[in-house]
Amino acid sequence: MCGIAGFAGWSLDTDHARRTVRAMCDAIIHRGPDGSGYFVAPEVALGMRRLAIIDVAGGQQPIGNEDGSIQVVFNGEIYNHHALRDALRARGHRFRTRCDTETIVHLYEEHGDDFVVHLRGMFAIALWDERRKRLVLARDRVGIKPLSYWVTPDGIAFCSELRSLLTLPRFPRRLDQRAIAAFLSLGYVPDPLSAFAGVAKLPPGHVLTWSADRGAAVRRYWTPVSAERAPESEDDATEHLRELLGEAVTSHLESEVPLGAFLSGGLDSSTVVALMAGDRSRPPHTFAIGFAEQAYNEAPHARRVAAALGTRHTDLEVVPAADRFVESVVGLFDEPFADASALPTYLVARLARTEVTVSLSGDGGDELFGGYTRYLDILKRPQVPGWGRPFLRTVGRALPHVAPGRGRLLDLARTRPAAYAGTVALPLAPADGGMAAPLLVPREGEFGDLFAGAFEEAAVRDFTSQMMLVDVATYLPGDILTKVDRASMAVSLEARVPLLDHPLVEFALGLPAGLKIRDGVGKRVFRQAIRGLVPPEVMDRPKHGFSVPLGSWFRGPLRQRIDALTLPRDGVGIYDFLDRRAVSRLASEHLMRRRDHSTALWRALVLQLWLGHLDAGRLARSIPALPHEPAEPR
Repeated sequence: MCGIAGFAGWSLDTDHARRTVRAMCDAIIHRGPDGSGYFVAPEVALGMRRLAIIDVAGGQQPIGNEDGSIQVVFNGEIYNHHALRDALRARGHRFRTRCDTETIVHLYEEHGDDFVVHLRGMFAIALWDERRKRLVLARDRVGIKPLSYWVTPDGIAFCSELRSLLTLPRFPRRLDQRAIAAFLSLGYVPDPLSAFAGVAKLPPGHVLTWSADRGAAVRRYWTPVSAERAPESEDDATEHLRELLGEAVTSHLESEVPLGAFLSGGLDSSTVVALMAGDRSRPPHTFAIGFAEQAYNEAPHARRVAAALGTRHTDLEVVPAADRFVESVVGLFDEPFADASALPTYLVARLARTEVTVSLSGDGGDELFGGYTRYLDILKRPQVPGWGRPFLRTVGRALPHVAPGRGRLLDLARTRPAAYAGTVALPLAPADGGMAAPLLVPREGEFGDLFAGAFEEAAVRDFTSQMMLVDVATYLPGDILTKVDRASMAVSLEARVPLLDHPLVEFALGLPAGLKIRDGVGKRVFRQAIRGLVPPEVMDRPKHGFSVPLGSWFRGPLRQRIDALTLPRDGVGIYDFLDRRAVSRLASEHLMRRRDHSTALWRALVLQLWLGHLDAGRLARSIPALPHEPAEPR
């Protein structure tokens, strides 16, 4: 695990190139505090910061092939590297290390750009082919590891986090209005957009190749959309799933450093921990976080699950002074990011890092097996004929914002894909209840258009499956995996997500919808597969999100933040992107308890604070440690 950065094509002398790539990597030291490595040659520089996990003594990057003509830096883990190594040795390749990175080099020699389809794991890869003078970038299938790139007239730069680009004097730092608009709607900047104009995220399941004569070309090598699997009995599907779950978790346990797991006590994290706990001679170390507000406190439940599974458990119930953490948590992210559960995610990662260097998580299960309540809500929603929707929309928009039933009318006026969007996105136009400045509001369409491409790709499946496929393509990499990566790497902790092992992902996404959602209950086949594996109370407990009490915080410890947000003056230009009257209205309605606008207000506050970090130059530096909250781990 590490962070990577570098460039190709730029005509810099060796000393200048080395200083430049070193500065790019210094900005992401938090991703790899154990060491650094660089490859610098005419018109190319590769760099990395290392968090040593596998082959601690000998796995230093960059790693090359036998004659050094191919060099690679890599962020992630390859879980099938032992099998790959055996096959490559049989074909005459020689290995100098025991680390998984070296298999990438020899796979490229054998298969060219198709090397990536042989990898089972999470990865962001940069490979330089000296003979062909070309750079190859690759990202794992579901986007567990980040990778961004900036194409310039004379070359290309890449990085794990945008902090690396901000160290470059030549980088223009101009914000992308489309990305900010998408953030205000979604709470994150979706692939392939980036907060900065001219920079793109390499989408999950894609490979980019660059050479001076041909420029950059992006190719997709994997898609989550597949035809529905051939019908099989529920018993057969359950047994197959049980086997895949066991293989996935087992493959994710390789480590030469201490390893543990996050445990919320929900279905997904409990399943991962239960499979880890199969060897009772080595009980896993589990970690949980809780808040004083009981409605948001999962720590007692996680404690009971840990006792039932026989883990070594550490939890921390904190009473954070929310205002102390806000600016620092926003600063963990290289782009505006407004999933408020980043705070507890960071806290549990920091707690785990006191004992382990690797932690498994249960992320991905809801998207794969239909666990989100919004799927059930949309399926129960009445469908209005197409001719009636424009009428309902006109009437709804004509009503005052506080009028009872206004939101319901606007919701019924939407298509089913737009109704899905309404559960994960906020409208942009103030007339629709949004807060974006006029230049950010599309002239036609609404926020549901953000998902049009994903729904079009998934159109071969039924609507229930489409929602899950859209989540896997958008919400999962853009929100969930971004949150876990940045929050864990901020404390130099490797987070692994075994439920996103790609054979398991492909199996789950191909299942008929009826094996996932039936009789108003999600995760049917998943529940069948883990019955008897996890404690009964896990099976019976209603879904509980990993969240924080934003609504009450904005009326309490964060009240002054809202007051500052709505003041006439704003030093970092937030009202270049927001409509001041709309923000003031949302704040007023929230403080008077007319409506809960905490989601929108949090996005406005995050944007304000993130712009402040950018303006002060803090985003061009590695992440400092957050202040510790006085509390005793159990």
